Amino acid sequence: MSTNPGRVKKDEGFLGKLGGTLARKKRSKEVSDLHEEGKNAINAPLLPSSADLLPEDMLLEENAERSMLDPTSREDPKFKDLQKVLIDWINNELEEERIIVKDLEEDLYDGQVLQKLFEKLSGRKLNVAEVTQSEIGQKQKLQTVLEAVNELLRPQGWTIEWAVDSIHSKNLVAIVYLLVALAMHYMAPIRLPEHVSVQVVVVKKKEGILQTAQVTKELTTTTEMMMGRFERDAFDTLLDHAPDKLNVVKTSLITFVNKHLNKLNLEVTELESQFADGVYLVLLMGLLEDYFVPLYNFYLTPESFEQKVHNVAFAFELMQDGGLKKPKARPEDVVNLNLKSTLRVLYNLFTNYKSAD
Repeated sequence: MSTNPGRVKKDEGFLGKLGGTLARKKRSKEVSDLHEEGKNAINAPLLPSSADLLPEDMLLEENAERSMLDPTSREDPKFKDLQKVLIDWINNELEEERIIVKDLEEDLYDGQVLQKLFEKLSGRKLNVAEVTQSEIGQKQKLQTVLEAVNELLRPQGWTIEWAVDSIHSKNLVAIVYLLVALAMHYMAPIRLPEHVSVQVVVVKKKEGILQTAQVTKELTTTTEMMMGRFERDAFDTLLDHAPDKLNVVKTSLITFVNKHLNKLNLEVTELESQFADGVYLVLLMGLLEDYFVPLYNFYLTPESFEQKVHNVAFAFELMQDGGLKKPKARPEDVVNLNLKSTLRVLYNLFTNYKSAD
């Protein structure tokens, strides 16, 4: 096959010039990139490199942002423990529905489990399709569920840390935030791990450039705060302003309960441990209200955690029957030897029955 030497020579000359131009531009871009890389290294040494970003992050629109869980936080033992507690809680609540959740991201994103969980907790039936396979259908279901959740939680002062897109995109932090809020609002009979925080990487596109920042998200605080005990009472004030008087308070409470329990030849020396199984609480309520509590209503010698919780919960019912407000403490807190919760329950009895014979 014949060739045209002149054409080849001309092409080589053109490509050579083009190559030189591209090379100069490449070197200029490399210098610019190096400068930008150096600036980023100084300003944000702990942030992930672009290699850690997902493809969808590169497609962000101007001023749009996306967040992702830091890989280190994902492996944090306390965060994993929190997920396990929430999964066990959901499975227990939805046992009759024969729903088994194994992974929060994979099992909750489409709204089906969240719908069933909210309906069980609230006693409300939501007007949604039972089964939705399409993305549009799933997001519509999520929209309905989250609107109902937000209407419930927003008036209570909750900051809404979740949305349809974040849940559907399997944002684990948003999912956990939502579940923790529901567990706290409905006083779930579970013990959430305290002080669980995670690091979240926030990616934002500004002037065509992806910017990253790390933000700490606090998922849980203390057990007392998480269980909705935001209303302070005289007991809080007493401990805050006179913590040195704690032993005086304990002594006064011991004297008060023994004044009544001695009638049954019973005596208390350790408040947190001796009330933990609920037996003394039940008997004390019978003495204070002057009635006999049938033994078949509670476990006189409880052995399991569940039996002890039953006893304390039953004692709480007797308190409410006697005109007292529902205790701020959970039965599980008392059973778990939470001293402050136990003292709060007894202090409430003391203030209401201190004049009783």
